[in-house]
Amino acid sequence: MAGRFLRLFKVFQRNRKTDTGAAPAQQPEEPEEFRPLQDDAAMDERQEQEPARGRFRKTLKRFRKFLRIQRRKSNTTAATEGTAEPDSGLTELQAEPDVSPDSAEPSEIPDDDTGETQGIANADRTPTPTVPAIVRSIHQSLVSRVTVDIRQKIDIIRLAEEHPVDVALTLLRCAPSCDRAAAAMWQTIASSGPAVEKVLPTLLCVMENWPLCSTCTSDGDNKDVFPLSATLVLRVIVQMPQCREAMMLYSARLFVALLFHVVITTQLMPPVEVDSFWKACQEQHRLPSNANRFAVQVMKALLCRLRCDSVVMEMGRKRGWDTLLCADTQHYAVGLLAREMRRGLIPFCSCIALDLLKSLRREERCCDLSFLAFLVEVLDCLDLTKHGDSVLEITSKHLQSECRQRRRLALRGLVVLSKEPSMAIRMCSLSQHLQDLLGDTDGDVVGMTLQVFINILNNKDIMICSTTAPNLAQALLLLFDHDHSHVQLLSLELFFKTMDLVVDEGKKVVDEGKKPLEKILNQSLLPLFIHCHDENQRVAKASRETLLRVAEFLKRRNRVAEFLKRRNLKQLVRKEQLWKFAECLLAQDRNRAAEHLSRALPYLDSPQESLREAAVSFIGTVGMFMNKGAQGRAADPQ
Repeated sequence: MAGRFLRLFKVFQRNRKTDTGAAPAQQPEEPEEFRPLQDDAAMDERQEQEPARGRFRKTLKRFRKFLRIQRRKSNTTAATEGTAEPDSGLTELQAEPDVSPDSAEPSEIPDDDTGETQGIANADRTPTPTVPAIVRSIHQSLVSRVTVDIRQKIDIIRLAEEHPVDVALTLLRCAPSCDRAAAAMWQTIASSGPAVEKVLPTLLCVMENWPLCSTCTSDGDNKDVFPLSATLVLRVIVQMPQCREAMMLYSARLFVALLFHVVITTQLMPPVEVDSFWKACQEQHRLPSNANRFAVQVMKALLCRLRCDSVVMEMGRKRGWDTLLCADTQHYAVGLLAREMRRGLIPFCSCIALDLLKSLRREERCCDLSFLAFLVEVLDCLDLTKHGDSVLEITSKHLQSECRQRRRLALRGLVVLSKEPSMAIRMCSLSQHLQDLLGDTDGDVVGMTLQVFINILNNKDIMICSTTAPNLAQALLLLFDHDHSHVQLLSLELFFKTMDLVVDEGKKVVDEGKKPLEKILNQSLLPLFIHCHDENQRVAKASRETLLRVAEFLKRRNRVAEFLKRRNLKQLVRKEQLWKFAECLLAQDRNRAAEHLSRALPYLDSPQESLREAAVSFIGTVGMFMNKGAQGRAADPQ
């Protein structure tokens, strides 16, 4: 056979040596002389049926086969021989309909004819059922030798670029545990930026469908694929430096998919088939016994590829990775991870937040707590004018959850959301739910609820309802004595703000709503007076300012004694003159002295000595006024 090709080259050489310039000019031959001979009709019919079409194309095919045989016999490298023929047989997919999965040389597929060849680009117009068979054939050929030669590398990359879904799904099905041959093929794909960029969406679709993914390839195969198999592949791909640009492109979605695997493999027991599959992978690759620990390893590898090494190190220093693997503390670890990432990765966190919003709207119950924990930490990275409605929808749903942690996270999201003026208006519909939370025993829940109210009322376009002001003031009155000073300060601030809305010239509260409010304000005088002596100077100052505001409101409503009307209220509420205020309070209505006494008694058990002293002094003043009243009644015979 080699001799035949040498003779062919000699013919070519003789043609080159012929001096065409010395030959006489030739007249163009008649077209009839180029017509095929009648006695060669059978040969012409065969040539019309052959995909190669033409003797030269047939000879070229045989020459390629000859080179492959010689390459196997020689000790030269595959790279040197591959450069002689860079075009792979994968541009000839349509010409070989009978490709067998057992074939060891997919590159022997003959070329199609579109001009000279018909590329895979036409596969979108004409489905190519042979692609999965070719992928299986290449994988089978690599099982024994693993090394990918130049021609196979070109084949794999071209297939991945033109048929990414078929390539990814077929390879995941024929090698779900990602054996050495499959790993070599995935590494080849990852070595090409365009190829891995087109394959990653398919891997992500598989990872996002738990516990099994069923997607059909062009040959009709719809066998289930293990999402963990795609995670195994991602570990192989992320180690290739050439994949960094593709990883950056899909970084947010990849991170969310890995976080989903970490959470779901921690919260739920995997189905039997998934558990059996993972045990096989563990034995083959010496992987961690728990799939969630492996997913964490891949997540750390992804962050390192994205040059977020500091996040990985800081999470390790704070034992965040170990906390992430515990079901009870997982959402805390996710929040910690979000805070670490947010420090220098705001654009990345913004993209992650958008993907988390989509996932939360799908109502993945086992993952929503962890996803919500990440979302609220990076919520201010989002453009809330565009995505605020989606955030409000999700947080409102979790605000009414029976799970305490979900309510806390929802409130944290609402605190951020209420700072946006357009969202504050939409949040007015949540006022009743928020008021109900003011009675919660969790100080953090109450504090965040108060902050949401404050943010909403900071909006000048918000109108307070005539029934809302008294109800809100009544709930706030109970918070003046809260154990947490932060809650006390917020309740006083909100109470003060409510007063501003009431006495404002714009009359945001109708007059009918002021009458029930006056009763509550009268009830607030004694608690405010007592807390003017608070050991916390911030609470004491806020109490004095609020007390002054209440007194001014009552003065306008003609509900205070003439003594208060004549005195400078600002001077009166100074600490050294507070007792005059107490005397005035009792002088206003002696018949309510018993009511004031009952409100002062609980302060005798206060942990603060200053409050106990203030209560004792006030009770003594009450007793004095009550004695005067009794003496006056005794002196009056009527």
